[in-house]
Amino acid sequence: MTDSSWHLPDPQTQPEFYADVPLKRLLAWGVDTVVILIATLLILPFTAFTGLFFLPLLFLTVSFAYRVVTIARSSATWGMRLLAIEFRTATGARFDTAHALMHSAGYTFCWMVPLLQLASIILMATSERAQGLSDLALSTVVINQRAAS
Repeated sequence: MTDSSWHLPDPQTQPEFYADVPLKRLLAWGVDTVVILIATLLILPFTAFTGLFFLPLLFLTVSFAYRVVTIARSSATWGMRLLAIEFRTATGARFDTAHALMHSAGYTFCWMVPLLQLASIILMATSERAQGLSDLALSTVVINQRAAS
């Protein structure tokens, strides 16, 4: 993608859109993990507790569904909404269901391959637009919802 086709705030001229985004993503991830854990525990009785035998897979499935649904509805998970950040496509649009599905699939795959997740975390902490591997692959970013005027 060329710079001329990028329709998002420039981190050099509008840094307020990317201010503290890596930290906010980390905190949002913590909130989302707690929500997913609670949802997983609430589902367990409905499996007659057989879900304990495949708890990591159940957690992964709940996580994937949670991410797709929340991101498709508001371009952010509940944790991201709490911290006032959201996903945007390269055109500046909010995520639709297809983007939510692809981003969640990339995120889940990175967690299944720990070296990819480590690389993604390093990229979020060091790249100009705070993008992880899934963001880079889809040409998406996470920005602050309300930038300082």
